[in-house]
Amino acid sequence: MSMAKRSAGLLMYRSGGGHLEVFLVHPGGPFWAKKDLGAWSISKGEYVEGELPLEAARREFQEETGFPAAGDFLELGAVQQVGGKVVLAWAFEGDCDPAKLVSNRCQVEWPPRSGRRIEIPEVDRGAWFPVDEAKERILKSQAPFLERLSGLLSRPATHGE
Repeated sequence: MSMAKRSAGLLMYRSGGGHLEVFLVHPGGPFWAKKDLGAWSISKGEYVEGELPLEAARREFQEETGFPAAGDFLELGAVQQVGGKVVLAWAFEGDCDPAKLVSNRCQVEWPPRSGRRIEIPEVDRGAWFPVDEAKERILKSQAPFLERLSGLLSRPATHGE
């Protein structure tokens, strides 16, 4: 019996002027080139047995964006994508200039079933979106991460106000 593929990822957020924004990445390669709404994703990658998911998520974030991931990581739980892959995610507060994104490269078969392989950037761009717009752009199965982040950040502070 094969285990469902498991992925771990990070959602970077910033809140300037009371507005929550999240950083999403757009997958590289010809298949995704013309797709926009419902095509964006948190930065993520597969992890192997024995590897800590949060460590894998931090590594993948840095590989796919070139930006370091540090700070307090908020657990966003798991979602199951349409293909069956289970994605675990964490959020952290940060900032970056999307124009400076540098992604690692990977090989894909293109055209599909052609036997030809081409090299593509894993991520071709990243961008900041207000949460409402992010909900339109993110893969539908990952939308709960945005809801959970909003929920976590809107809780009133508990330290003796």
